[in-house]
Amino acid sequence: MLKKFLSYYKPHLKLFILDMFCALLVAVCNMFYPYITKNIIGSYVPDKNLELMITWLAVLLAIFILKAGLNYIIQYWGHYVGLCIQKDMRSEMFRHLEKLPFSYYDNTRTGSIMSRLVNDLFDIAELAHHAPEDVLLSFMTIIGALVMILFINPWLALIVAVIIPFAVYFAFKMRKRMMAAFRKMREETANINSAIESSVSGIRVTKSYTAFEHETEKFEKNNFRLLSARKSVYKNMGLFNSVLGFFLDALYLVALASGGLFFYFGYIDIAGFTAYLLYINMLIAPIRTLVAIFEQIQSGASGFVRFTEVLAEKPEYEPENPVPVGRLGGDIEYKDVCFRYTQRDGDKESDLVINNLSMTVRKGETVALVGPSGGGKTTLCHLLPRFYNIESGKITVDGIDIRDISSEDLRKNIGIVAQDVFLFGGTVKENIAYGNFDATDEEIVEAAKRANVHDFIMSLENGYDTYVGERGIKLSGGQKQRVSIARIFLKNPSVLILDEATSALDNITEMQIQQSLEELCRGRTTIVVAHRLSTVKNADRILVVTSEGIAESGTHEELLEKGGLYAELYRYQFKEIEQ
Repeated sequence: MLKKFLSYYKPHLKLFILDMFCALLVAVCNMFYPYITKNIIGSYVPDKNLELMITWLAVLLAIFILKAGLNYIIQYWGHYVGLCIQKDMRSEMFRHLEKLPFSYYDNTRTGSIMSRLVNDLFDIAELAHHAPEDVLLSFMTIIGALVMILFINPWLALIVAVIIPFAVYFAFKMRKRMMAAFRKMREETANINSAIESSVSGIRVTKSYTAFEHETEKFEKNNFRLLSARKSVYKNMGLFNSVLGFFLDALYLVALASGGLFFYFGYIDIAGFTAYLLYINMLIAPIRTLVAIFEQIQSGASGFVRFTEVLAEKPEYEPENPVPVGRLGGDIEYKDVCFRYTQRDGDKESDLVINNLSMTVRKGETVALVGPSGGGKTTLCHLLPRFYNIESGKITVDGIDIRDISSEDLRKNIGIVAQDVFLFGGTVKENIAYGNFDATDEEIVEAAKRANVHDFIMSLENGYDTYVGERGIKLSGGQKQRVSIARIFLKNPSVLILDEATSALDNITEMQIQQSLEELCRGRTTIVVAHRLSTVKNADRILVVTSEGIAESGTHEELLEKGGLYAELYRYQFKEIEQ
């Protein structure tokens, strides 16, 4: 894991080396102050050598000016290195998230992903910047101070060196407890982020059901768990800091006592005693820095573990040698297909949702899938663009197994209009252009006209540049659906999937949009999932899908004549009209 972490420094190695070099120079500069002070007190002042005293004070001033410049580089460029590493990690994680299969998002909360992408990476960036330079500066200062004390008196250096290992041993003993506490805190932070994201997204439902108290109670439970996790962190930090603080105070006490005794018995003079205490203070300061950064190291390390966990998730399947395809014709065949949903760890989550199902959809044909809920209609549609991988069997398009086609080539040929339309938080134009990012303004307008949404767009204050709000909240359901249809027109796929495309709309809006959908379906292979049987009466074929498979197949008239499940569903939906 350390090797993986260090690899992120490689693109910014020059700046990192500059940062480390400046930190090293600061550590060297720190060694001069006690030494010069020792000479001034022990020699220049008693000898009344004003010229040397002024000279060395000037040297000290120059050192302080140099340190100021070095610290500026460390603070500015050092932080910039951390920011660059954070940017690289965030980009890598986002690109990886884009490649993960639907099953990952089925089992992972959005708040947890956001926590790892934002909060964790911020702490990692702070670690990437501060840890190397602070550790280098601290260790160099500690070693330098011990060496300078060695020149003052070797026995004093030995006394100090004996105490430091105890503090180091305690720090390592606390490492595992600290790591576990920080990991728990991050998990609870992800939980509360998920709770907030869910509550804010569903605020309209909360208000309509007057569920304020219920949502507040759920939030407070997560809030309390986060409090408990943070409490555990600070309990361990309190123990760590208090014991380490005691070691440092004890170090200063021993240094003061031993230095005082050595001065009393004449082993060192007053200048040596003064320099010794200054070096002790110089030695204690970096140890305190290491103590302070220990929390940051644990926090950043636990965040990096969570970061690598996401990168360890397997991306969705891609063939090693994909079959090159351009625009597919649209002959589709499902042959003995079996599928079940699984958990992220691969454990079986359900029985077979689809069991040995076979069906064909010919090029340019419109086939409707109807039947009771839970029969697997939407799942069948999700298998075609390979959003999920089948357990056994085969799905082909134009005779080519979809597992042999790259996901990009396959999905370019498939357009989906779903019941739950998702619009991005941008303009109308940007959302339509999602169908083809290279489209011209004229092509976007033409797609909108074919979707019968152009006139509505032009009635908006800013036309195509109108902001639609988060998830398209500023538009009605029918308006959002029309924009999504325009998006598909712009994409111009050879295969079209309409998954309950109008079921959430009122009858008048549905009739209006149905015209756009009929235009959209013309000349394309189309699979329609619908509960409203009135929308599929004109399909070339209707398949009645149940949990056991395809129960019936035929045209609307043929299925009514059979008097089977379709006829029963049809009579149920229209019994009030017939009465």
